[in-house]
Amino acid sequence: MTVPDLEIEAPALLRRASFVRYWSARVSSTVAFQMTAVVVGWQVYSLTGSTVELGLVGLMQFLPMLLLTIPAGHVADRYDRRVVVRICQTVEGCATALLAVGSYEGWLSVHVIFAAVAVLGACRTFESPTVSALLPGVVPVALLPSALALSASATQTATIIGPALGGFLYVLGPASAYGTVAVLFFVSSVLVGGIAMARVSPRREPVTIESLLSGFVYIRDHPIVLGAISLDLFAVLLGGATALLPVYARDILHTSPIGLGLLRGAPAVGALTTSILLARHPLRRHVGLTMFAAVVVFGLATIVFGLSTSFPLSLAALVLLGASDVVSVVIRGTLVQLETPDAMRGRVSAVNSMFIGTSNQLGEFESGMTAALLGTVPAVVVGGLGTIMVAVLWSRLFPSLRTVQRLDGDRSSVP
Repeated sequence: MTVPDLEIEAPALLRRASFVRYWSARVSSTVAFQMTAVVVGWQVYSLTGSTVELGLVGLMQFLPMLLLTIPAGHVADRYDRRVVVRICQTVEGCATALLAVGSYEGWLSVHVIFAAVAVLGACRTFESPTVSALLPGVVPVALLPSALALSASATQTATIIGPALGGFLYVLGPASAYGTVAVLFFVSSVLVGGIAMARVSPRREPVTIESLLSGFVYIRDHPIVLGAISLDLFAVLLGGATALLPVYARDILHTSPIGLGLLRGAPAVGALTTSILLARHPLRRHVGLTMFAAVVVFGLATIVFGLSTSFPLSLAALVLLGASDVVSVVIRGTLVQLETPDAMRGRVSAVNSMFIGTSNQLGEFESGMTAALLGTVPAVVVGGLGTIMVAVLWSRLFPSLRTVQRLDGDRSSVP
């Protein structure tokens, strides 16, 4: 790769129609999922008044992921990824349209909602790794780090906009919110259909037990990929402070529900700002060390938040937490994509998605259980310390990951 190639950044991406369609589809579908989470939660609790039923919403999404991750990865590598994503988004649009009709006509029950949520969870299990594996075929390798940073900005933008939009539309009635979600899914499907691939679709392989499990085997045999994915798993697992935000808002920071909303949005603000900066100014040197440093900063920000009794300081800590997290996410995501051949990206992305989903779910559970045993503040502080320890330990266990210099596919040493 020549030096001028390194100067190609976000403006070049925004001139590529296929990437703009990819990014827009990512925003549209992620906003739809964020809206769905808010609307379904409020509606289920309104219908039942049961926190148990509310917890089952998460379980209905988690079980399909647990059961379908392996076949989802194989499908992403065996078929045209654009077609797979479009099918998923079309089914998601139909499921939420059904919820809109049921809400409008008054016959919607909690069991129908659970069934629809399970369908959405199953589609998400196929869609998430396929979308991740699709991106390297849309842009040249030289633009991949910036493309991943802009993709992260899409997710963070949706995380800020989606819940607020879902809450606003729910005031007009759940049918309005679900109808909007369905439209967003259908729009995303149309956008994906307009993507032109820079490289050919993957070759179909025979379906065997070996091919189904090959994603796990590939990750095990490649230290950089294994280190990057497992670092994310354990860092998120231990650093789940956001699960305890309602407790901090009410009992420690003594703020209102509006304050809780600001706390929830603060990490996304930090992540969005940083992802835009990374898209315009990609990391050029010492990316392995930068990734581990970002995880350490994530842990330190978690500790500061845990100890803070000042609302402005807590907001600042959460903004820093989100900013450091997205640095680590972009580096890890780029490394995993560059280290994985195109024919394996779907299966590896599926395993990665499963690990991320598991760490998010178990991270919230771990934070809640630790808070029950030790208290809220000690639980968050211990989680932050644990994250820092994981970063230090992983830097020793995976030296090849620590010494990665660049994100352009060149693993040679850079002074």
